[in-house]
Amino acid sequence: MSFDGAKVRRFLNIYKHFYQLCAQTALFLTQINNISNFIIIFAPTYIIIYNMEQKNRFITANYQLYTVADGKKELEEQTSEEHPFQFITGFGVSLDAFEQQLIQKESGTTFDFTLEPADAFGAYDPEGVHKLGRETFMINGHFDHDNIYEGAIITLMDNEDHRFMAKVLKIEEDGVTLDTNHPLAGKTLNFTGTVIENREATEDEIQHLIKHLTGGCSGCGHHHGDGCEGCGDGCEHDHHHEEGCGCGCGHCH
Repeated sequence: MSFDGAKVRRFLNIYKHFYQLCAQTALFLTQINNISNFIIIFAPTYIIIYNMEQKNRFITANYQLYTVADGKKELEEQTSEEHPFQFITGFGVSLDAFEQQLIQKESGTTFDFTLEPADAFGAYDPEGVHKLGRETFMINGHFDHDNIYEGAIITLMDNEDHRFMAKVLKIEEDGVTLDTNHPLAGKTLNFTGTVIENREATEDEIQHLIKHLTGGCSGCGHHHGDGCEGCGDGCEHDHHHEEGCGCGCGHCH
């Protein structure tokens, strides 16, 4: 039996994180008194523990996201009035620290807060950089120059059909170097904006979000009619995130 070393490394890197989450979940379950109050949702690379007794908030906000370095701010992405960011708290679709800041805000109030890397996307991991053979990116015998170029954010798939994002760092004759760290890993983040709406989420909205998280819907936490709608499709940003827009699907918050 033969193995593709690069694919194996990518697979192990993803599932190392998943098994760490499993261990953390097991520890959490030993520390609660009434396990019947919780629903545990297993997804390919993350685990969501949903407390049925907590009050989930449906929040709509417009924001600007800046990275902060050496006292200087650089705009990374922003929403628009036509396409604000909408999400339901308590499901891990946005950063915990981001949620906690907005939960405290009433509708119509502004916010301006800064998150250190530990509360955002963590430290940058050099082991997240991998080099793959150029043949991985061949289409009909030709290298995919249209989509694979330095600086591009691409979607990859491991042997178990799990998707993850990577940034193309370098293209050479003997391979393509990719960075699987989150684009904002190691960054200090500053969020400014306005909370448009902050209310308790309805049971229908919560069920649609659970459907999305378990693979049954292409939306991102809110719905209209019988379908599901993405949240944050209109945000303007300099880089793409998993499932499209970082502000819309929780990988930027």
